[in-house]
Parts: sequence; structure tokens; C-alpha cells
Amino acid sequence: MEKRKDYIKCPGSLEELIQSLHILFDENDVNVEEVQEVMENYKSNMNDWQKFANYDHHRYTRNLVDEGNGKFNLMLLCWGESQGSSIHSHSDAHCFMKILDGSLTETMYSWPEKGAKKREMDQLASNDYEENQVAYICDKKGLHRVENPSHTETACSLHLYSPPFNSCKCFDQRTGKEFTAKVTFWSKYGERTPFKPDGCQSACIQAPGCD
Repeated sequence: MEKRKDYIKCPGSLEELIQSLHILFDENDVNVEEVQEVMENYKSNMNDWQKFANYDHHRYTRNLVDEGNGKFNLMLLCWGESQGSSIHSHSDAHCFMKILDGSLTETMYSWPEKGAKKREMDQLASNDYEENQVAYICDKKGLHRVENPSHTETACSLHLYSPPFNSCKCFDQRTGKEFTAKVTFWSKYGERTPFKPDGCQSACIQAPGCD
């Protein structure tokens, strides 16, 4: 069995973090603790990620940074004042979220029971995350919603999804009713994605929102 390459455990830049992630995801099995640790060890530097940060007055944006050789997607999510996602799943993927700027609130929910009567979804927990903290979630842990709690400040977060996915399930908090939302990007590698007449660009996912 070929020995895994050494990776930079304390990346000094976003570029070094991406290099380390490529090595960690070169294997078939994902070590959640290693990925979370290396993402936490990278200390946010606006000079690293500012070129990927794009804000929209109407919705938060998803901005692709790296496609991880098909093993993962790494992206910046930019949150305007009081913007947030809907309650959503992660399509059986690992989801890591690192705060680069500002703060975010994550509210977790249990999955609605199939066939049960419509009712308010059960909240499991609520957590506040500050700059450089990293959160992890997968569908086995539950569903979540992410929000920028500030009415005056924006926020920015770095998200990694493995494997990548192009849709997820979103939920109505009041009834538990689910629907499928398409995942798209506001920009890729710092360049605005082309507008599509059918609306299937970043707005598709932002209306209900998956992050």
C-alpha cells in the first residue's frame, strides 16, 4: 500500500490549506478529525480569500474556490446582514464550515418522521461560531440552518463538501414538508457565473438555501 504524502498540518495560507486537503482526500476514507483540524489550523487572512468573496443584497452567495479533483468542493459563502439558509440536508456528504469573517449561528433539527402528520420540526441545538472555528455536520447528525445573526455586519465562511452534490432537500420548519433545491454557484474561481434565463444560477439555491 502506497504511503500517503505528508501534508501541511498548520497551513499558512489558503493555498497551502487547499494543498493539504487534496492530500487528505486522495484516500477513499475521509478522516473527519484530520480535515477539521487542518481547517481550524489555517488562520483566516482576508488577502487569501477576498478575490472569491462576492456579496448580494438579496441572498447569500456560494462561490466555488476549488473542485478537489472530484473528491470535494471548496467554496466561500458570503452572508449579508441577517441573511440565512433554509433548513436543509447534505445529500449524504460530509460538510465542514469554517468561519473566515464575522460570526454565524447554526440551528440543528431532527429529520421529520416519514408519514407523520405535519407539525413544527424538532430543534436539536443552536450553536454560535466565531472567526476560525470549524463546524461539522452530516445527514446522520441531522439537518441544519445557518444564519448571520448580525443586522449590521456581513459574514464569510469556507465550506467543504465531500463528495460534491448538485441538489439537497430543504424543509419547511412549520410543517416538516420537504422539497428538492438545486445547488449552483454565484461565481467560480473569482469569476461571475453566466446568468441563465431559467434562473438556475445561484438564486436557485439561495431562495430556499442549502449551505
